[in-house]
Amino acid sequence: MVKLPVVAVVGRPNVGKSTLVNRIIGRREAIVEPRSGVTRDRKVLEAEWRGKRFSLLDTGGWIASGDALDAKVSRQSELAMADSDVLLMVVDTTVGVTADDHQVAKLLQRCQTPVLVVANKVDDASHEHAIWGLLSLGLGTPYPLSALHGRGTGDLLDEVVRLLAAGSNETPDDASPDDTTLDDGSPDAALADSKMFAVAVVGRPNVGKSTLFNRLIGEERAIVHDQAGTTRDAIDTIIKTEHGPIRFIDTAGMRRKARISEDTEYYSLVRALKAVDNSDVALLVIDATVGVTHQDQRLAERVDGAGCPIVILLNKWELLDTAARSKVSAAVERKLGFLGDSPVLRISALSGKGVQRLWPTIAGSVEEYRKRIPTRDVNKAIRSAQVAQAAPHGARVLYATQGATDPPTFVLFVNRELPKTYLRFLERRLRDAFGLGSTPIKLRVRKRSD
Repeated sequence: MVKLPVVAVVGRPNVGKSTLVNRIIGRREAIVEPRSGVTRDRKVLEAEWRGKRFSLLDTGGWIASGDALDAKVSRQSELAMADSDVLLMVVDTTVGVTADDHQVAKLLQRCQTPVLVVANKVDDASHEHAIWGLLSLGLGTPYPLSALHGRGTGDLLDEVVRLLAAGSNETPDDASPDDTTLDDGSPDAALADSKMFAVAVVGRPNVGKSTLFNRLIGEERAIVHDQAGTTRDAIDTIIKTEHGPIRFIDTAGMRRKARISEDTEYYSLVRALKAVDNSDVALLVIDATVGVTHQDQRLAERVDGAGCPIVILLNKWELLDTAARSKVSAAVERKLGFLGDSPVLRISALSGKGVQRLWPTIAGSVEEYRKRIPTRDVNKAIRSAQVAQAAPHGARVLYATQGATDPPTFVLFVNRELPKTYLRFLERRLRDAFGLGSTPIKLRVRKRSD
């Protein structure tokens, strides 16, 4: 199996890396703000030019000195440099070459990977003379372009495709989407297989989501730091398990909209909610040392409303004494009781204790989510429910069948409209009859035509 080649976009902060990524893929995926430090994690996206597909890696800005978080972001950028087939170093021509640009260039000079210098923010021909100062980086002739307006992007991508073809012994004209077979274990497999089982790691800010994410995927992929709001985008990774390949998605911490004070955080929330909507299971991470907050409740309601099963993870469990553990467990039952039989696991993402129990829980959720029940058994369960408690005003289910899976969806043919309270009763009976646990059940009601 051949993995898609990787093109990484690197450079110091706020030179237009994410804008270039969005320009290349043709849509706004990377968060863009006119200030440094917005992109922090490595984000993998699929791009195509002249029939050649490749993975485009957006990275955080590399800086020579800063705080502990800056150091981790820079480390992620260095890992991208080591793992790529072509590197695009973006420089802001309106500022010129800075000390950090020279430091990045020194790192790239030690790489065996081809490097292209991108002279960004050259919006018209009159500014092209500014690119010659970039020759001091020692990385060859710069490519002038405007990532914002698209000017010059085609010439850059032509050279990217040529370099990728040279590395794979093919010509650009011969490259086509059919030439590349994806490995299920690669990040690109996530893009190619939209039906792959997806697990979103969600929670309010600073509860340990990224630490858990890194524990699950087995590498330090997401930035982990004791500062709320470190993750700004949804980062996904495919890992192979005995239950098949699973896509794990690390999301930004979700706060109530009323508390969102900046555009970047708003876009992070939008992407996190989109990740939840596209996931099959959500791992709701709660800081056990804080307990179940009102914010946790609201988030649980939002995830439950998306229609995917929820697994509740009480993180930092090892920090609680016996009395505190009893108090938190009671709060989960009281405040999150609307989630039904959602599994509750006590874990330590930092040490890994209890995390291994997550795998059989996820496997059970996968099985329930995809469960197919014979029509005969569905009608038997519905008849039993109606015998136990009849619907008001002579309403009755005449016939029922399972119309779909992912999640289980049942179609009820009725003689007249059923109250919502009775539909919830039928949902509970179906859940109990077929062991569907916390899996959401959808009921579609069809009234018999007279």
